[in-house]
Amino acid sequence: MEDTVNETNMKEAVTTELALDDESKRLFKVRKVQKGKKPAFKRTDSHKYKRLDSNWRRPRGLQGKQRRHIAAKGALAQVGYGSPAAVKGLHPSGYAEVLVNTVKDVDDVDASLEAIRIARTVGARKKAIIEAKATEMGIKILNPTRSE
Repeated sequence: MEDTVNETNMKEAVTTELALDDESKRLFKVRKVQKGKKPAFKRTDSHKYKRLDSNWRRPRGLQGKQRRHIAAKGALAQVGYGSPAAVKGLHPSGYAEVLVNTVKDVDDVDASLEAIRIARTVGARKKAIIEAKATEMGIKILNPTRSE
């Protein structure tokens, strides 16, 4: 019985939202539109050879079609595809993400500006302890444990 009460309290505490000003809201919308238009930058000929991963590498060949900006060969990563500087690297909720591995890491988090993401290597028992401490401190958890 106590477990269900704690879970509902955790859900209520986790839903704290950051109050964003109008300019920040506008910039988040701009970032979302820009990310939608951004092409997937793929390595030249990565679709032809299994040994080539699709991770971006700048084309350097003298006769390279992609380097010469032939449209059908894919876009090059360059200035102009980036996010606005004010919202760069922020979570869509407006918080800055902090990766947490231990319970001590939660103490260093500023609840008004930062939200935590619990590392994937943390086990279920320690994750529950970290979540309890974060909700007690009023910190938003970006990857809470799912309850079925």
